[in-house]
Amino acid sequence: MFGLRAWRRRRFLARQRLPAAEWAAAQERLPLLGGLAAAERDRLGALALLFLREKAIEGAGGFRPTPAMVLDIALLASLPVMNLGIEWLEGWISLVLYADEFVVEHEEMDEMGVVHRFREARAGETWARGPLILSWRDVAASRALDGYNVVLHEVAHKLDAGDGSINGMPPLHRDMAPTQWAATLQAAFDALALQVAMDARSAALDPYALNAPAEFFAVASETFFERPNHLRGVFPQLYEQLSRFYRQDPAQRLAT
Repeated sequence: MFGLRAWRRRRFLARQRLPAAEWAAAQERLPLLGGLAAAERDRLGALALLFLREKAIEGAGGFRPTPAMVLDIALLASLPVMNLGIEWLEGWISLVLYADEFVVEHEEMDEMGVVHRFREARAGETWARGPLILSWRDVAASRALDGYNVVLHEVAHKLDAGDGSINGMPPLHRDMAPTQWAATLQAAFDALALQVAMDARSAALDPYALNAPAEFFAVASETFFERPNHLRGVFPQLYEQLSRFYRQDPAQRLAT
C-alpha cells in the first residue's frame, strides 16, 4: 500500500509543478521562505502540491479562503517536513480555517471530582488523529519573522502526535537519543521558567511554552524556523536537537 501511494505521488508530481508566478508571489507574502536554495524551493513546492492534493482545506463559519491563502498555508505546513517527506503529515486529512479566533468548549475535573466547563478563544488547535484548525487572522499575523507562527505551531503538534500522543517527544530518528532529547528540552524548559519568573517580557521564548512539554516543543519549533539565530544563541543545545529532528539548519538561510 505504501509503495502504491508513493508511486501515485511521483506520478502526480511528474505532471504538476507550482507555477513560477505563484511561487514568486508566495515568497513576497512569506519572508520565512527567504534564503531557500533552488533545490529546496523545488522540494517545498512539490510538498505543498501534495499537501493540497491530500488535505481538504475548508472554510468554517462562512469564511471562504482564497487560492493564495490556501497556498500560503500549504507552503508553511510543508516547511517543517521539507527534508522529512510528506509521509510525516499522514494520518489526518482535514484543515479547517476560520476567519478569526474560534471558541472551543472544554471540560476539566478538579481534585474534588467536580467537572468544570469553560469556553476559550483559540488561534489554532490540533487533534491527534483529527483535523488541524486555524484562524486566518493569526495565519496572516505569522508572516512577520517574530517567532510567532500558528501554522508551524500546530504542525509541530501533528508531528509530535506521530507516535499517538502529543507530549513533546515526537518520533525521533534512529540516530537521535530520546534521553538526550528529553534532557535538552527539560534544561531549556527550566531555563525559560527562570527567565519568565525574572522578566517575562525579555524571555527567550513565548512564556506559553511553559504550559506543557508539548507546547514547549511547538513554541520552540516556531522560533527555530522564524528566529533560528536567536534560538541558537540562547539555547544552542536545543537548536541542535531541533536541527537534527527537522534535518534543517534555518540559521544558514535567515538572519533573524
